[in-house]
Amino acid sequence: MLRSTTSTGRLMRTLVASAFACLLLPLGAGHPATAAPATAPADPIGMTSGFYTDPNSTPAVWAAANPGDGRAAAIRDNIASRSMARWFGAWSGDIGAAVGSYVGAADAADKLPVLIAYNIPGRDACGGHSGGGAGTPSAYRTWISAFASAIGSRPALVVIEPDSLGDFSCLSQARIDERNGMLRDALDRFSAHAPNTWTYLDAGNPAWIGAATMAQHLEGAGARQAHGFTLNISNYYGTGENSAYGNAINGSLSASYGYTKPYVIDTSRNGNGSNGEWCNPGGRRTGAVSQTGGGAEMLLWLKTPGESDGDCGVGAGSVAGQFLPEVAYKMIYGY
Repeated sequence: MLRSTTSTGRLMRTLVASAFACLLLPLGAGHPATAAPATAPADPIGMTSGFYTDPNSTPAVWAAANPGDGRAAAIRDNIASRSMARWFGAWSGDIGAAVGSYVGAADAADKLPVLIAYNIPGRDACGGHSGGGAGTPSAYRTWISAFASAIGSRPALVVIEPDSLGDFSCLSQARIDERNGMLRDALDRFSAHAPNTWTYLDAGNPAWIGAATMAQHLEGAGARQAHGFTLNISNYYGTGENSAYGNAINGSLSASYGYTKPYVIDTSRNGNGSNGEWCNPGGRRTGAVSQTGGGAEMLLWLKTPGESDGDCGVGAGSVAGQFLPEVAYKMIYGY
């Protein structure tokens, strides 16, 4: 039976990667047949042919439902057609089914999905605009385990709980310790159940917490086990500022703990940089599209342009995550 084009492409990439890995194996004194087989590290980028574009993102759904709206074509062509992350939380319903369906669609297209887990108890406890999360640590462990298991061996990138390491100012040490325990457990679940997933902890943005302090927070949350960390999620700081911050975090990680990690930057809304406001500021613009490199391991659209940060700024009267077509339209042009 003939393989599909998708399967053939993935098979060829896997064979090339395996052959390359074999070339890198050290020569031992014993007979080759007695050598222990090497386990190749996960490489979800190499396993796929680019980032997945969600046909059911909020801007795509809005543009399809409003073809006569004068803003629809611009939103469709400049936002909905771009590769973006999908956020998962309590609103997702059965998390195993939701994640499985999304990753399955990306896998069928031979594309790499980017997922964000956003359901930790006490979520956004200090900011308040995106509060909520699982009711208990036990409920969260069940939820995140189902999330990881639904990905399985398919390739994916997963950001674990944006804001969770910057949102400490209103928490007691006991609650911080509890949160760190949940994050470390989440990393364990992905290592055990999603071997071809790269996981990232979130390290905030350049104006939030000093690099040395953020390095300490990352270490406490188990960053050694994560593939890397993310910067600027749902914020507006320029790529250069974030690169400098990421490098400073890595300098602190190296000096204090003996390791560094790759980082990715959310460029979805940083085209005009920041004006100092984080909650639906006006005059912002979409940034560089999702890509590898660009001053970081990757530049990714992690926040969907046009989705509200909460009842504030130019999104007054909205709730966090609500798609606002006028905000999206203006963000395309930077006004």
